[in-house]
Amino acid sequence: MDITIRPIARMRSDFPTKFGIPRQSGLVEELRSTIVFEPEFRNPDTLRGIEGFSHLWLIWQFSEAVRDNWSPTVRPPRLGGNTRMGVFATRSPFRPNNLGLSCVKLLGVEHTGDQGTVLHVAGADLMDGTPIFDIKPYIPYSDSHPGAAGGFTDTASDFLLEVLFPEELLALLPADKRDAAKAVLSHDPRPSYQRKPGRVYGLDFAGFNIRFTVDGDTLTVQTVETL
Repeated sequence: MDITIRPIARMRSDFPTKFGIPRQSGLVEELRSTIVFEPEFRNPDTLRGIEGFSHLWLIWQFSEAVRDNWSPTVRPPRLGGNTRMGVFATRSPFRPNNLGLSCVKLLGVEHTGDQGTVLHVAGADLMDGTPIFDIKPYIPYSDSHPGAAGGFTDTASDFLLEVLFPEELLALLPADKRDAAKAVLSHDPRPSYQRKPGRVYGLDFAGFNIRFTVDGDTLTVQTVETL
């Protein structure tokens, strides 16, 4: 039996490409994004009562990772990209149905003239334009499990980089984007298979191209240019 689902909304974020997007939601709380609903779902009644929740679950599509085939094992970046794990034991985008799950903080509900009612959220890990299939409230008494085991992801905080962002370059970014940019860089945007010392990488973020190098545990921003 074929099952058809369609997007109810699209994400509007500062990431025009998937490079540099945090590997999990909530890692960079400084990130700000907006959920814009598709025209047929812009009935404000669909959001009645949502202001009472602090966080939301988003079910969405890895739209840049859609393939005709899939593998039962994948190589998680947090394991260096060399160790294979079962696809259902990871959050890899390369899955049978290419579905993503993210928990975001709800910052506010805004009623606009041209886009209907939109949601402003923090901590999203979605590329600009990502199709969203469903939104559900995060419920603390059932969704939070303080003693849960995180498997191989429990060491995620050990991967943070020190970011050296010269003040004259940081000043080129809008004031409300600076903390988010530094936080994104601290989580090491590089693919796990590209870790060459001295190589210059480019991150497109919030309308700017931020070029940087990494030496050991230190990331240094080299240039900032307008896209």
